[in-house]
Amino acid sequence: MPVRLVRCIAAAALGALIGTAAVPQTVELTPDELRQAAVASLRGGDAATARRYAAGLIARDPSDLNAQLIFARAARDMGDTVPARGAARSAWRLSETDEERYAAALITAQILSTEGKRTRAQLWIRRAVQNAPNDMLRARAGQDFSYVKQRNPWKTDLSLTLAPNSNINNGSARDSSRLNYAISELLFGEPIEFDLGTEAQAIAGVEFGGSVRTRYRFYQTPTTAHDAKLGLSYRSFVITDDLGDVDVSGSDFAYGTVSLGYGFRTFNMDKKGELALDAEAGQSWYGGARYASYARLQAQQTLATDVRQQLRFGAELERQWGQATPDRDTVGLSASITHGFASGNSGFAGLYLSAAQSDDATVEYGEVLVRTGLALAKPVMGAALQVGLGISFRDYEFSRDDPTGRQDKRIFADVTATFKDIDYYGFNPTLTLSASATDSNVGLYDVNRLGLSIGIKSAF
Repeated sequence: MPVRLVRCIAAAALGALIGTAAVPQTVELTPDELRQAAVASLRGGDAATARRYAAGLIARDPSDLNAQLIFARAARDMGDTVPARGAARSAWRLSETDEERYAAALITAQILSTEGKRTRAQLWIRRAVQNAPNDMLRARAGQDFSYVKQRNPWKTDLSLTLAPNSNINNGSARDSSRLNYAISELLFGEPIEFDLGTEAQAIAGVEFGGSVRTRYRFYQTPTTAHDAKLGLSYRSFVITDDLGDVDVSGSDFAYGTVSLGYGFRTFNMDKKGELALDAEAGQSWYGGARYASYARLQAQQTLATDVRQQLRFGAELERQWGQATPDRDTVGLSASITHGFASGNSGFAGLYLSAAQSDDATVEYGEVLVRTGLALAKPVMGAALQVGLGISFRDYEFSRDDPTGRQDKRIFADVTATFKDIDYYGFNPTLTLSASATDSNVGLYDVNRLGLSIGIKSAF
């Protein structure tokens, strides 16, 4: 015989009409009926009644998963997040199916978001995505993730790298190069070629490492935003080439950076454009030793000319104080366009100009770079493809190795495949194949590189 739960309902005040006093009545409900009544109260906006009914069900049976979920939602709607979190935690512990884990994870995320703990809320939404029983509920969780992400003052981008690399040391593709022309003419009266050592030639290996960039939006208005930023990165290598007796290890080419910065954003041009200003200071290390300190200023203006097209203009100024490299000042200008085609594909084209000045004339240069890209709307063999192609010309007016200076022409390309059919906690694996070739009039700087890297990308 099912346990009966009783609630008292005051009879309607009809006594004046029928000549009798109102008589209290009792209605006997089964647990299923009370559970349905709690859900109806919740949907009707009566969180207090829903919570009271759910509490009765929990008192009867603490392992009642649905009652725990109802209580968590009702308490959260009332702003009472501590007991709401406790009920959600119990619901997660009691969950056994994908549907149950999905519901428990989603209500936990909602409670955490209400408390302002939006980064943790995003992690719980990813749990919901992982356990979503169908595509519709997975899409619903993805929408919730976007909503919380937009309101989270913290934004963190994490990347991990594990990739074979044909040239970990930026070594020459040649086995010889021209000797310093001043010394050559003084000693031999003509240019002399010399053999490059193992360390100066390309060394193959496997790159591993990662980077994290995080920002905290400490002040925001409807049209402006102010961010504090932190960046960390590190990469090292394992050498796969046989170098014989040469005493070189992959850590000799390890590179790391740490940076702190400030960012300002504001809408302009009737909210069709956005101006971004960034200031950053950092320190880099190479081979375990300090390499250079730097300070950088950047400005960027974007403008949406229509729903499919966006223009971007930028300027950058950087000052570098070298510990293992010369001091240098660099200025850069850029312009690019992104366009969405009717087919669903999107294209990109950009022009970049830069120049460097230094007390050391050998590191002064001017550069022109052009880059294009195309993102395909339709997957190819189950993967979303993005391809890029670029070319650059860099001119060093002075070189110790050639009286005419040094001229480097570089061609580079990359293809990135994102496997959207493989989804783990809202992340898709990516595979990037990149290649570049630099042709220089000084053989030491002829550089070829081929790399294949594995990564992850958020699905939303």
